[in-house]
Amino acid sequence: MVSLEVYLGMDKRALDAAYNNSAAVKESASIIAEWEKQGQKIRSKANAYLDIVYGPLPRNKIDYFAAPKINSPLFVFIHGGYWQRNRKETFSFVSECLVANGINVAVVGYTLAPEASLTQIVGEINAAIDLLYARATGLGFDPTSIHVGGWSAGGHLAVLAAQHTHVTSVLSISGIFDLEPIEKTYINEKLQLSRNEIETLSPIRSLPSRKIPYLLFVGGNELCELRRQSEEFSARLSQVELSAKLTIPEGHNHFTILEEIARPDGLLVSELKKLILPKK
Repeated sequence: MVSLEVYLGMDKRALDAAYNNSAAVKESASIIAEWEKQGQKIRSKANAYLDIVYGPLPRNKIDYFAAPKINSPLFVFIHGGYWQRNRKETFSFVSECLVANGINVAVVGYTLAPEASLTQIVGEINAAIDLLYARATGLGFDPTSIHVGGWSAGGHLAVLAAQHTHVTSVLSISGIFDLEPIEKTYINEKLQLSRNEIETLSPIRSLPSRKIPYLLFVGGNELCELRRQSEEFSARLSQVELSAKLTIPEGHNHFTILEEIARPDGLLVSELKKLILPKK
């Protein structure tokens, strides 16, 4: 049987492989297990305020990790998993080095597909930011300095959150910016994207309009489609004169790149400090 082209010269099997990060990184399960282990220690500390409710559904909760100084900036992190896997607890580890540098961190949970459509998930992220902004005084962060970032599918959701009035910058790590190919892969079995979602929730098709900084990262050893998406989205942002900076660190795959936010001298820690912290 002849395989038919599905997208950019790829048949269905090739396109599925082009977006299967877990299969591409054989040690991905052990990496995630280590993230869980690190996160358990961080979640037990006194500065951890867990399961702050922002909505009516079970996953509508936020874990907040407070920096030592009152009125410091806030970094909101959105986890990945192709909108259908993982949980906020796995990603507590992203907070430690940022908190040590005077940045509060909120890790957001959200309802996963197929229980939620992508439209609903986007709405939940906005509701979480609304709740955080409303509780800025009680949580002790500066409401004029809210920065949103995410990894993989979370990188996609972070860019969509750029439209939120109170968001002052965006960090996307290995993000998805065009949903057209996603609709043609195994990922869509649970996600069930509508045509309207592909057009309106693909950042490269419906470009953000707010003139805030956009930091984009994708690993040099990532799948070609992930690199292509970041490169094309960065170029589109620059075309409409939005402040976009794309960095492609060599040697990193889809999972190891996120660990640059968990080392004191990590590239993501360094870039976030330059972006977020007040200039002295």
